[in-house]
Amino acid sequence: MTVNLLDLDLEGLAVFCQRLGEKRFRAVQLFRWIHQKGASQFEDMSDLAKSLREKLKGEACVTSMPVVSQHISADGTIKWLFDVGGGNAVETVFIPEEDRGTLCVSSQVGCAVGCRFCSTGHQGFSRNLTSGEIIAQLWFAEHFLRKHLQCDQRVISNVVMMGMGEPLQNYNALIPALKVMLDDHGYGLSRRRVTVSTSGIVPMMDRLARDAPVALAVSLHAPNDTLRDQLVPLNLKYPLAQLVAACHRYLAYAPRDFITFEYCMLDGVNDSDACAIQLAQRVKAHPGAWCKFNLIPFNPFPSSGLLCSKPDRVQAFARILNEAGIITTIRKTRGDDIDAACGQLAGDVKDRTRAAERMARQRTFSIHPIPVPVGSTEKV
Repeated sequence: MTVNLLDLDLEGLAVFCQRLGEKRFRAVQLFRWIHQKGASQFEDMSDLAKSLREKLKGEACVTSMPVVSQHISADGTIKWLFDVGGGNAVETVFIPEEDRGTLCVSSQVGCAVGCRFCSTGHQGFSRNLTSGEIIAQLWFAEHFLRKHLQCDQRVISNVVMMGMGEPLQNYNALIPALKVMLDDHGYGLSRRRVTVSTSGIVPMMDRLARDAPVALAVSLHAPNDTLRDQLVPLNLKYPLAQLVAACHRYLAYAPRDFITFEYCMLDGVNDSDACAIQLAQRVKAHPGAWCKFNLIPFNPFPSSGLLCSKPDRVQAFARILNEAGIITTIRKTRGDDIDAACGQLAGDVKDRTRAAERMARQRTFSIHPIPVPVGSTEKV
């Protein structure tokens, strides 16, 4: 059976090379060719022995997922739709900013958590992505952007596991993918610049702290259990007291000295002064500046029955938290004109995946011109 080398972290690739009768340093060479140089054809890997290249042709491949479509927002945000087979698709979003280039990566096809305000959750859950399918999103985006910009330095400086799916429900595939992102022979990303977002799976948060302690973002969205039970069904299993305790345990391992709480602002639901005060009291019950809040404007979709909070209400909510000494920012909505903003990553995905199947059979897709991104190319 042919092995897709995107599925392997460096240790897995070393084991694979040993099985072929090769020494470990060959795995390092191969790993660099794949991830640092974006090579997918073994004949292009010029410093590998010809005998090894011949072995690899019979045993392995470097295969990404077919790109069904690419959409570019007026603000420079780029969204790719990848065909993962079986009528399914996942989306990946690149967000260029002045000081960084951030890639939002999916971990599952759909999502089983079912948060009320998330259109991906309304799609339902199809399957987990493999490690190779997770890392292929970064592999494709990074090397596509380098070629387009004629740039040999890194374009993507930050990765956030905030796309489709709950990353910690796909833990066995997530960890090898994170290791590839962090490996100096791979993408060499700092642990501070890789973020896993979770709705609060407490036991897996503890495991992540031991296995790959990257930056952590927690989808909070409510100041009390009664409201959070309605918005984030997982709260019925892991209520706020357990979740906050897990966040404090994670801090002992985290690359940053704070946890980010994501809070989607819903008109008349969780945006009152009383909610802000209750949030502040919950956070201040634990000493120190141990968390930050990121207030996210809700992106409405028809079946949610929810509306976005008014701008002045979001500002008032943020002011209460800031005056309580809690660092609070309001996220600027990006890519909403191409359904790439937070919570919009599903859309009418089933309709689009039917189109994806037709396009995949035709083996054609359109690449549109990309404005020059202003993402960081620094080595961190």
